[in-house]
Amino acid sequence: MKLQGKVAAVTGGSAGIGRGIAEAFLAEGAKVAIMARNPTKAEKMLAEIGAGDALIFIQGDAMDQASVENFVTETAAQLGRIDILVNNAGGAGDLQPVANLSDEAFDECMKWNVYSTFWGTRKALQLMLPQKWGRIINISSMEGKHGKPVLTAYTAAKHAVNGMTKSIAREVGTEGITVNAICPGLIITDIVKDNGPKTAEAMGMTFDEMVTTFSQEAAIQRPNTVDEVAAVAVLLASDVGGGITGALMSVDGGTAQY
Repeated sequence: MKLQGKVAAVTGGSAGIGRGIAEAFLAEGAKVAIMARNPTKAEKMLAEIGAGDALIFIQGDAMDQASVENFVTETAAQLGRIDILVNNAGGAGDLQPVANLSDEAFDECMKWNVYSTFWGTRKALQLMLPQKWGRIINISSMEGKHGKPVLTAYTAAKHAVNGMTKSIAREVGTEGITVNAICPGLIITDIVKDNGPKTAEAMGMTFDEMVTTFSQEAAIQRPNTVDEVAAVAVLLASDVGGGITGALMSVDGGTAQY
């Protein structure tokens, strides 16, 4: 029960990595609020997990500033406080060669990944600083450490998330608050299954070929799992993770070895 008595907020928490982290936090004793756009999917998750009052859903859109800020304040209002924020919502958006990438698509990717992280972190820090304890965990990507064709906007966004992580960690390091990023490699979530074929096509390959290519880039020669990311999130959220801040924690099977 490493998170007993703590309250966590997870954006994009109804599926994939977000759901895995929410479940791991619940198992360690935390109360958890999740934000998601789709109430049907979120309510189904709540019913499946059956955590009672320890798990709540607050509808919101990570691309909307008011939604993100409301999620943080409502978490504190409904669960009594906020100790941990996981900025998980995000994605690659429209995949195009740079010569064909529109301003609108680039802006959307920045809003989804960078602005959402900034909005949530700023609001959470306003509540965490007075209590002198907090954990900010940003879900970045291995694309935050290197790049791939047709992923320019996403790569730029995740590099920005990593830069924010390091800077804010320096700013609040003496206030009992840590700020870290987790950089996953390929994980075969439902979202990846749905969107992966389009990503692979933009890269000039089939989905299976993309999975094979990404796996061969990793030292472990396979995709990672949601549980592997969630375990790192639990460490960073706990008291024993208090000495880790400003870190970009790769959970990519040894793809980016730094």
